[in-house]
Amino acid sequence: MSAFDRRNMIYFGLGTVGRDMFYALEANALIYYLSNVLTLPQSIFVATSLVFTVLRIFDALNDPVSGLIIDNVRSRYGKFKPPMLVGAIVGALCYMVFFTDFGLRDYRFVVVFGIAYILWDIFYGLNDIAYWSMLPSLSLNQKVREKMGAFARICANIGMYIIMVAWQPVTTALGNTPKAWTSVALVVTILMLLFQLFTIFGVREKRDVFESTQEKTTFRDMWHILTKNDQLFWTTISMSLFTIGYVTTATISIYFMEYVFGNKDLYPILALVVGVAQIIALVIFPAVSKHFKRAKLYFWSTILVICSYGLFFFAASNFIILLVAALFLFIGQAFIQLLMLMFLEDTIEYGQWKLGKRNESITLSVQPLINKIGGALATGIVSVALVISGIKQGDTAATTIDTPGKMVIRTAMVVIPLVLIVVGYLIYRWKYKIDEEMYVKMLRDLSDRGELNLDA
Repeated sequence: MSAFDRRNMIYFGLGTVGRDMFYALEANALIYYLSNVLTLPQSIFVATSLVFTVLRIFDALNDPVSGLIIDNVRSRYGKFKPPMLVGAIVGALCYMVFFTDFGLRDYRFVVVFGIAYILWDIFYGLNDIAYWSMLPSLSLNQKVREKMGAFARICANIGMYIIMVAWQPVTTALGNTPKAWTSVALVVTILMLLFQLFTIFGVREKRDVFESTQEKTTFRDMWHILTKNDQLFWTTISMSLFTIGYVTTATISIYFMEYVFGNKDLYPILALVVGVAQIIALVIFPAVSKHFKRAKLYFWSTILVICSYGLFFFAASNFIILLVAALFLFIGQAFIQLLMLMFLEDTIEYGQWKLGKRNESITLSVQPLINKIGGALATGIVSVALVISGIKQGDTAATTIDTPGKMVIRTAMVVIPLVLIVVGYLIYRWKYKIDEEMYVKMLRDLSDRGELNLDA
């Protein structure tokens, strides 16, 4: 890796530490804030959860439009950095609204929360699409992309697991009041904005590699890109199923530790082990990928996930076994997560090769779309599980649940995610065809057509 690429790798990766702290608090703790901190009536909690789920799915459909906007940006700062900055600032303002208690406990809470949440989703999505769309523009070399992607995922996981480990003990130490949660959200928001500056001011794009006279993309072009790129379609389906399963496990884990295992104070230790597992996996991924093709890595990662879920299901009374299961589960998960990103990025060159036009942002807009739909459906699964299990009964959460209720939580945490992840792998196995040899052929063809400058 050249010094130029190494600089870009570092500044690009550091930019997402705060972003993933920001996202992790919403994705993993917001539902707990609504169910166990705010004294919402059950009807308002259910209505809010429904709005939460429906709005997120609806907004996810807007992500390709955000990708279209980014692909059409023409500025002296490039097409990625301006929307990245706008998305971060507006998203930060909206974020603070739904982590602030205005004392509303009726339909007005649902309205205020819904408006703030949809606006946050739109602008955070704009930021997220711009951020990840920048990565393919930094290198065409698959191995360099893997190293950059792995480092970015390491930074993302550091940010995410700082929150996963710290949110429960920190909010508890501060009294677990709505005001305490607002303070935590404010600190996280400030860190998100500060870390984002590393990418905005530090990354240098290779704009001379790509043909610069490409016409602006229209709505008709956007639809054509999304519907005619078959590899993008199948990657999206496979990645969506994986994301729903993974996020469901992560979101419900605090309830598993509190109501099934019986000791939520051990949750930070579990989260720490999960974070270490993912970072270890991402650190070793570039070395492992030198010796194994991506298809084989995905297969063995899925086998590891299956075995770990099986161990997890029967480990409710032994914390050591629980930690071992979590360690191997999230090593496999981290490998799959990075592989999915690489598969998705390769569909950019595939789309250019097949359709004659390069559109990083529209193509990668499916990643936040996947994250949002996955997060929304995972939240829906968790919310239903909370009600069926008896955790959410009235204005407050239950202190204990019965054996059938524990089985509901265990099923939502292990069985449902496992089925989704396995089906996602099978779809990849049957439908994805961009292997290492085909990717090299696509680059050679694009270079011969004058659409890529491989010598730049």
